[in-house]
Amino acid sequence: MAIMEQKVEIIVSNLEEKIRLDQYLAKQGMRRAILSAPGTIILLNGKPAKKGKPVKEGDTVTVTYTEDVFEGLTGQDLPLRVLYEDTEMLVINKEQGMVVHPAVGNHEGTVVNALLSRYGMDFSKIFVEGVSDSVGEEESEAELSLDSPLIRPGIVHRLDKDTSGTLIIARTLASSQALSAQFKAHTTTKTYIALAKGNFTRVEGSIQTNIKRDARNRKRFVTCSGEEGRTALTHYRVLRQFSSYALVRINIHTGRTHQIRVHLSSLGHPVVGDLIYGKEDGTTLMLHALELEVDHPVTHERLTIRSPLPSRFLAYVQGARK
Repeated sequence: MAIMEQKVEIIVSNLEEKIRLDQYLAKQGMRRAILSAPGTIILLNGKPAKKGKPVKEGDTVTVTYTEDVFEGLTGQDLPLRVLYEDTEMLVINKEQGMVVHPAVGNHEGTVVNALLSRYGMDFSKIFVEGVSDSVGEEESEAELSLDSPLIRPGIVHRLDKDTSGTLIIARTLASSQALSAQFKAHTTTKTYIALAKGNFTRVEGSIQTNIKRDARNRKRFVTCSGEEGRTALTHYRVLRQFSSYALVRINIHTGRTHQIRVHLSSLGHPVVGDLIYGKEDGTTLMLHALELEVDHPVTHERLTIRSPLPSRFLAYVQGARK
């Protein structure tokens, strides 16, 4: 595998609070492992800087580091439920339990492994060329930018392992940049469906809070004051209220990690099967990315792509009625 030197330059902007250099870079998508690596060089306005130094708007931050390209990754002939495909993009109905891209403990069986098999290893090169443009993008479905773009070819947003549904993948560098820009500008429309616990007092509502990582549990995220975290906006509508849970349609206008799960839990209505924000209830996570509206990266036609509701939803409803 090749070892490539990467150089990323970022102009500090849109600061909402006083922030350390390393914290700012992490928010812009730089992995902490990269920032801590012995060979990484961090310059602030052209001069070496410690990671704890505060930054201000207008500062220029340059990060130079080396990274293995596709270390250990192989293509795997895994089935993908294709909803749409052309030369520019692919949209799949991701199965629950399938990880989108490799990470610690998940080097095989991921969507990326399937993509490398489907399109060949040359598919990876779109991000080798475009790495500087990818780093620094705002995260979409689950802070995707915290992971190296070199190990997630074509992935412009992400779904959690246990969230099923509509996932879009770019097949060219230009399409990757165009689609990523749409997610960053929040011009896509993302509709989810969930079963949420409890009886809702309001049929419809919006939740707008800031969200940050829980300092006591790195796997969790929590709502927080306006001085911390990043803003998140979720709109929900109860489609049907059952005795102890509800079928809820959700639109997210931002894309923070675990946003839907955090927001519904904050209302006292955790998603059924959510072991992080709810209690063990003997079932799996009832959250599905139902529909995605996006402009085609080349034709600019507005596309609406929908994944059918999984059978686990009906099975749960039928089981709960017994």
